[in-house]
Formats: sequence, C-alpha cells, structure tokens
Amino acid sequence: MVNILEIKTSPLSDGEFNRGVFATVDIKKGELIHKAPVLPYPNREHVHIEKTLLADYVFEYGKNHTAILLGYGMLFNHSYEPNATYEINFENHTFDFYAYTDIKEGEEILINYNGDVDDKEPLWFDKEQDSSKD
Repeated sequence: MVNILEIKTSPLSDGEFNRGVFATVDIKKGELIHKAPVLPYPNREHVHIEKTLLADYVFEYGKNHTAILLGYGMLFNHSYEPNATYEINFENHTFDFYAYTDIKEGEEILINYNGDVDDKEPLWFDKEQDSSKD
C-alpha cells in the first residue's frame, strides 16, 4: 500500500513543532485520506489535559468525551478554507479524513478545526488571545 501522506515542516507556523500533513500524490475530492484511531477519555478528565501541550490537539468526541487522535490525526493544520474535512466514525472509533477539494501532490492538507468547513467562528486559542488583550 502506498502511503499518500507525509509529515513535513509547515509554513503556517513558526513554532518549535511546526509540522503539517502533506499529500505525496494527487488526491481527488471525496477520497478517503486517513482513518485516525481515537483514544477517548471522559470530559471530566480534560482538566488534566489542559495542563499540557495536548490540550491544543484534542477533538470533541460526542457530548461526554474528548479524544486524542492517533496516526496523523492530530497533525492536520487549520484553515478557514480547508481542502479536507473529517467525519467521526463512532462505530469504528476513528476520525475519517476526506478530501474536500482536489489536493495536489506536495500540498498541505488542511481542515477547519471548528468541524464544519463553512464555520468561520474564531478558534478557542484565538478567543483566549483576544481575552488576554482586554
């Protein structure tokens, strides 16, 4: 099986861990890109995760749980104009990532962290930065 994804330095950030997920081949709109297995935990335990770097990488997983995504799942970067989207597959306990548009070889694969490709709401870390300016 050919690996269609690779992790490389992303131009979208300048942090120490500025990685992103990139296509190694052309990917057609609607094509399954990646199935990321999840490690869910109860929301009441999130207070512990908030003390770590993981807090910026976890995903909501239903009403009562949050999930750490394995594989490439936690490494997709954000865009308000994403070329990929994801669906939560509760039956298989995976996040299934799909091409939202055609993606060219070498292009970074981006998702909207708000979960909906059209959701333009500020992200949680942008809201935190705005409130710290007050």
